[in-house]
Order: sequence, then structure tokens, then C-alpha cells
Amino acid sequence: MSLPNPHDYTRARRVAEHLRSEAVDEFWRGADAVLDRVCLNARARLARSTQRLQARLRRHRVSAAPGQVA
Repeated sequence: MSLPNPHDYTRARRVAEHLRSEAVDEFWRGADAVLDRVCLNARARLARSTQRLQARLRRHRVSAAPGQVA
């Protein structure tokens, strides 16, 4: 039985490092996509909440205006 060629270990290590780097990059791309989606959803909810609050304030001002009969 012959011993493995030491150069094969070096190549295997380079391949493993490359694959590990790709996996880490893919993980962070996915994490960034999730964060972007969460932030977009949060901004949309905040915008809707702001619109609802402004509408309620307008209705309140109209109903509370002097001389108005509600």
C-alpha cells in the first residue's frame, strides 16, 4: 500500500477552504436577503400605521371642531 501523495492533501485543503468560503458567502447572502425582507415589511407596517393614525386624527379634528354636530 502506497502512502498518499502530500500534494493531494494540499489540493484537498485548498478545495475545502474554497467550499467553506462559498458556504459562508451563501449563508450571509441569505441572511442579508432575510434582513432586507424584514426591514421592508417593517417599513410597510409603519407606513400603514402612520396613515391610520393620521386618518383617525383628521376624523377627531372634524368631529371636535366647534360648531360641528357629530
